[in-house]
Amino acid sequence: MMKNLSDSEKSEIIEMALSDHTSFESIKRLYSLSDEAVKKLMRKNLKNGSYKAWRKRLRVFSSRSANYK
Repeated sequence: MMKNLSDSEKSEIIEMALSDHTSFESIKRLYSLSDEAVKKLMRKNLKNGSYKAWRKRLRVFSSRSANYK
């Protein structure tokens, strides 16, 4: 479930999600958002091409590292 987030919180979550060094687990600890909630937030706030590129990068890197998103 997505709680009401301020614009600055949304911006910080997006920045964290785009970072290669921040896991979904870290975002969950700070904002109590599930992986799916973060993906919904990203889909809503990124351009379609940017969202697709982000998801592709996650899929590629997740197969390389168990601790990655």
